[in-house]
Amino acid sequence: MKHSISKSEQTPTVLEMTDVVKKFGSKHTEVDALKGISITVHAGEFVSIVGPSGSGKSTFLTIAGGLQNATSGTVLLNGADWSALSEHKRSRARFESLGFILQGSNLVPFLRISEQFAFLDHLRKKVIPTNLDQLLTSLDIDDLRHKYPKELSGGERERVAIAKALYNDPSLILADEPTASLDSEHAFDVVKLLAEQAHSRQKAIVMVTHDERMTAWSDTTYRMRDGELVKAA
Repeated sequence: MKHSISKSEQTPTVLEMTDVVKKFGSKHTEVDALKGISITVHAGEFVSIVGPSGSGKSTFLTIAGGLQNATSGTVLLNGADWSALSEHKRSRARFESLGFILQGSNLVPFLRISEQFAFLDHLRKKVIPTNLDQLLTSLDIDDLRHKYPKELSGGERERVAIAKALYNDPSLILADEPTASLDSEHAFDVVKLLAEQAHSRQKAIVMVTHDERMTAWSDTTYRMRDGELVKAA
């Protein structure tokens, strides 16, 4: 069931990309990975971008997350222009304002689940009022804290990855094919959970996927093909 977003809920704007172009190569080898795309994502909104491999989804994520600059156009995170930030400020913004959920969960294999979060505590320089016990309980993974990633199922690993993405209390979460390694039942569970977290915690969450079925819980769905982004009807 889609979540209806009222005008009042559409503030603040978390991610705003305007006429973003990304080119690779030069002269006769030049390729347009992104062709003037524009998108706005608000707090509390779960957005899906669906498209086949090679359509530009991964390039979109790296630019939205400040991992590389656009060739032209503007990318604003909480009103700040990524391209205007120094590398140091860009790194801090990624750590403090962004959460990433990558394919395969990206957990440190030799750390227990509780230690994954202790490591984040060590890295961050500001106090985040996130209650870890409440977070793990809300995601139904509180009983996993003493286990290693290899001891978890695929669905459990993705839930831990979601918890890690939420732990720093970011305003934006970018999810890269989070269901790619899961069976259909667990994939649907993970996507539903992402939608619930966006709405209950007022997070802007953008998920890219190749699987059309995973858009069922999205507030807004876009389709990407050959570097062009179009809002689905």
